[in-house]
Amino acid sequence: MLSDNIHFMQPLIIHDSRNTTYRYPFGAVEAGSVVTLRCEVEGDGTELVTLRLWQEGAGETLVAMQQEKCKQKTGEKKEEKLRYVCQITVPETGCLLWYYFIVKTKEKTYYYGNNTAQLGGWGQQYKQEPPSYQITVYDRGAVTPEWMKHAVVYQIFPDRFNRGNVPLSQFSGKPNALLHGSWHDLPRYIKDPVAGDILYFDFFGGTLEGIREKLNYIADLGITCLYLNPVFESRSNHHYDTGNYKKIDSFLGTEEDFVNLCKEAREHGIRIILDGVFSHTGDDSIYFNRKGNYPGIGAYQSKGSAYHSWYRFKKFPVEYSCWWGDKSLPEVDETDSNYQDFIIRDKDSVLKHWLEAGISGWRLDVADELPDEFLKVFYSELKNSDPDAALIGEVWEDASNKISYGKQRAYLCGGKLDSVMNYVLRRLMLDFLLCRADAAH
Repeated sequence: MLSDNIHFMQPLIIHDSRNTTYRYPFGAVEAGSVVTLRCEVEGDGTELVTLRLWQEGAGETLVAMQQEKCKQKTGEKKEEKLRYVCQITVPETGCLLWYYFIVKTKEKTYYYGNNTAQLGGWGQQYKQEPPSYQITVYDRGAVTPEWMKHAVVYQIFPDRFNRGNVPLSQFSGKPNALLHGSWHDLPRYIKDPVAGDILYFDFFGGTLEGIREKLNYIADLGITCLYLNPVFESRSNHHYDTGNYKKIDSFLGTEEDFVNLCKEAREHGIRIILDGVFSHTGDDSIYFNRKGNYPGIGAYQSKGSAYHSWYRFKKFPVEYSCWWGDKSLPEVDETDSNYQDFIIRDKDSVLKHWLEAGISGWRLDVADELPDEFLKVFYSELKNSDPDAALIGEVWEDASNKISYGKQRAYLCGGKLDSVMNYVLRRLMLDFLLCRADAAH
């Protein structure tokens, strides 16, 4: 059912945010630049037309628009319409600006804003305050790595790609692990029938050496960048429950194997990006050590642990914040200075350690669950270490205006991410190919 708020009479106002006649320049704009906005009005010239701007933290600004005449050809007849125009100078730092139009006549006040799908382009006329159009403002001089703009990326889940010529002795020493004998087996989990916990993870035995052996094949596909799902030591086959950020999981290989992979990949014209999981660790980790499998003192074992400040305990030690309620994934406090030092700032931080090993950037898991304070420090330190390194975030929704935990997250305004996993585009492409109704939008 369509909203009663929409005015279905002959449009009084016209604006198309994708047409440079009405909005110039098109798309995102650099901080401090000038944007020209126009709307077309089927009035008599006595109306008052106002642009309503809004910016979080700065509030509302009303800008009077000036009349300009334009002639449009309709068939053989030239018809004169009124356009209203104004120029705005956007803020000096990256942000989001929102706008719509207010037209006051002798009888009524009309509003023209974004369409109800809020996709930009042609808008709609409303009787009351409408949805706003968005202007994405990015930091002055902000750039993204040139190589990434043209990269063809291939994602690899290391355990399921290729085993390679490695001895079976490599697949030992991991508790609660089952190794498939055949690559054609079906994946399976063995769970506790009562508690539901995973008792055994199954592994197919993909390794870093297996990836290295396939570099010629990967290069022949035209791939220029490999994105590897997590490779660090952990209990699971997916490795999103990090046990040690500075150690390659033994089932996948060694750090020497990883360095060799990065080196040979670069010789094939292929860069490597690692998956960084920094919103939580595994409970079976050197940092939390809930199961006591590591020799040191973890945060679960003692308040005196060097890692205790990383975690949020509600009732020590049994109640703590965990990722989406999963007790095997204790959440970290990403604003904790000790945690940021270890992950980002230290001379041999996790960020720098693997850059030194040969990676070309990071893909941040659940980036919209990482606070801006963490993202800004990570981005800054990454660019100081290697200006050409890429930082990509996992954001499932529209990353240009995502609201996460009640806060507007302006990921594309500079200083946080170079790019995101564009799941919105992925969904649209699948909808189109599968002839789904939503593809029409």
